[in-house]
Amino acid sequence: MGNTGIYVSLDIGTTSIKVVVAEFVNGQMNIIGVGNEKSEGLSRGIVVDIDQTVESIKRAIAQAEEKANIDIRDVIVGIPANGVEIEPCHGMIAVSGENREITDIDVENVMAAAMVKSVPPEREIITVVPEEFIVDGFSEIRDPRGMIGVRLEMHATMITGPKTILHNTKRCVEKAGLKIEEIILQPAAISSTAMTKEEARFGTILIDLGGGQSTASVMHDNQLKFTFVDPEGGEYVSKDISVILNTSFDNAERIKREYGFALPEETSAEEYFPVDVIGKNEPVRVDEQYLSEIIEARLIQIFEKIKVQLDAVGARELPGGIILTGGAASLPGIVELAKDIFGINVKLYVPDQMGMRFPAFSTGIGLIDYVANLDEIHAIAKGRKINVSSYNSQPGKAKVQESVVHEEIVKPEPVKKQKKPEDKFTNKAKNFISSFFD
Repeated sequence: MGNTGIYVSLDIGTTSIKVVVAEFVNGQMNIIGVGNEKSEGLSRGIVVDIDQTVESIKRAIAQAEEKANIDIRDVIVGIPANGVEIEPCHGMIAVSGENREITDIDVENVMAAAMVKSVPPEREIITVVPEEFIVDGFSEIRDPRGMIGVRLEMHATMITGPKTILHNTKRCVEKAGLKIEEIILQPAAISSTAMTKEEARFGTILIDLGGGQSTASVMHDNQLKFTFVDPEGGEYVSKDISVILNTSFDNAERIKREYGFALPEETSAEEYFPVDVIGKNEPVRVDEQYLSEIIEARLIQIFEKIKVQLDAVGARELPGGIILTGGAASLPGIVELAKDIFGINVKLYVPDQMGMRFPAFSTGIGLIDYVANLDEIHAIAKGRKINVSSYNSQPGKAKVQESVVHEEIVKPEPVKKQKKPEDKFTNKAKNFISSFFD
C-alpha cells in the first residue's frame, strides 16, 4: 500500500546530484519532475567541501522545481553505506495500559528499549528495523498493536553509521534551504524497488555501481544483512581511459559512453574511433577492442574485491543471485562480465518509470518507493506516525506527525532469547546468516 502524497528524493552522489519529484496515488508512482546536476564537493561518496556541495544541491533542486512547477522544501535523503555497521538488538518492556492492550506507545517504548545499548561517540544510529515482536512468549508477530499481553519483546536490526558522514550530509541539505523528511540508507532504498518480495526474503545481492564508489549489499528475510563499499566506480574507468590514451577526462567520459564495452571478445580490433591526444595536433585512431580491454581490467578489479567480501559471509550461495544497478552498470556487456566473475545469475535493474529508464536513477526512485510504501510499524520505528486518512494543507500529502516516546520505559531484564521455529530456508541461507552475525 502506498501512502498518497508528493515525495521528493535527493541522491547526493560523487559525480552527480539527482532530485526526483514523484506523486503517489493509489500505490502508483508518477514522476512529475527531475533534477540532474554535476556534483562538486564530494569524493568517493563523502562530502569534502560543504559549500560546493550546497551549490550543487541548489542547482539540482532548482532544475527539479522548474520541471515539476512546485516549491521544494522537504526532501528524502539517501546516506551511503560507508562505514555502516549492522547488528542485532533486542528490547523488552511491560505493557503499560491498564487493560494490557498493546498500543503505539508500547511499540515506541520497546523500540526505545532496543536502542538502549552502547554506541561509540563517533557513531550514530541511522535506523532500527523490527524483525519480529514477541507477546508473552508468542513469537513471529509482525504487528502486536491491539493484542493483549503483559510483556512485549522485539528483535530488530540496528544500523549505525559514522557521525561525520551523517552530520556533513545534514549540514549540506540544511544550508541548501531544505528540510530533511527522512534519512534512508541507500542500499535499503534501492533494494525496496529493485527486488521482488521473494528475492528480498530468500536472499539476494545488490551491487550499486556508482560514479565514485561501488556498494555491495545483501538482503535476506526482508532485512539488510551486509554491506561493503569499494572506493572505485565508473569514474575510475574514465580515469584509466584518460591516462592510458593520454586524453582529457571529459574526452574519456565521452569515449566510454559512445564506444565502451565491458567484454573485449565481443568487440573488433578492426573498428576504430578518433581520440584527441594531449600534445598532438591530429586525433589518434584507437580500436574498440583496446578500449574494451582498459574498461574490463578496472571492472574485474572492482568485481574481484566485492567477490572476496561476499564469499567471506557466504552470500553467493543465496538463491537470488545478483542485481546490478547504478550509473556505471549501463555499460554494454557488464552483466555478462559479472556472470563470468561471480559465477552466479546476474541481472540488470533499470527503473521502468517514463523518462527514468536509466540505472543511475535507481537510488532516487528507491528512496521515494521506500518511504511511500512504509508500513505503520516501520513508520513508528522511523520516529513518526502515518495517518493516511487525514491530510495536511498540501493536497494529497499523507499527514505526518512526530511520535513521542513514552518516558516510563521498563528496562529489559535478563531473559533467554526466544528460539525461532525452523523455517524452510536452505542450509546455504542459514550458513550466510550465521556467518554474518559471527
